[in-house]
Amino acid sequence: MKRLLSPSWVLVLAVMASGCAAATTPAATTPKDASLTAITTETLEPYSCGGITRMHTLGGVFLASQPSAADFEQAKVGGVKTVINLRLDSEQSGFDERATVTGLGLAYVHLPWNGAEQLTDEVFTRARELLSTAERPLLVHCASANRVGALWIPWRVLDGGRSLEEAVAEAKTIGLKTGDYEAKARDYVARNARR
Repeated sequence: MKRLLSPSWVLVLAVMASGCAAATTPAATTPKDASLTAITTETLEPYSCGGITRMHTLGGVFLASQPSAADFEQAKVGGVKTVINLRLDSEQSGFDERATVTGLGLAYVHLPWNGAEQLTDEVFTRARELLSTAERPLLVHCASANRVGALWIPWRVLDGGRSLEEAVAEAKTIGLKTGDYEAKARDYVARNARR
């Protein structure tokens, strides 16, 4: 059974829906209360916002490919409080994302990594911590959502109670394509599930 979010989320996500919207209408929403369609996010749903190429949402977490400066402005209007950037500074030449995001008054967290050799236990652990504690709504992104998907797996299994296969399926929906990232996530989950 899907549960609706608190009344404060109604306002935040209703504003966000003015320029952004879930790509599907959740079945649990009743026709007499159609204004709540954007807030039933107990399952991973596609989301459309500005020029962001790939985006999904679940429970106040927006998982995305690279937003533009205008997309960050739209995210602020929509109520996003925190941005987590997984890209290296060298990947964003000509765009100072930190300055853009903090200039909008949003919290900015940089957790840069690229490639399987940089996907360490420390990165997984820090991502889990951020996904659990960062002020929401939060937007997590990399270039294509591939890295976002990799970090999603351990959090959903170890902190969200999902099965490994459910988490992997969600990660692939989000954008995970790299087999080495999936293998590292599976290994991290196996080693940390025993603790």
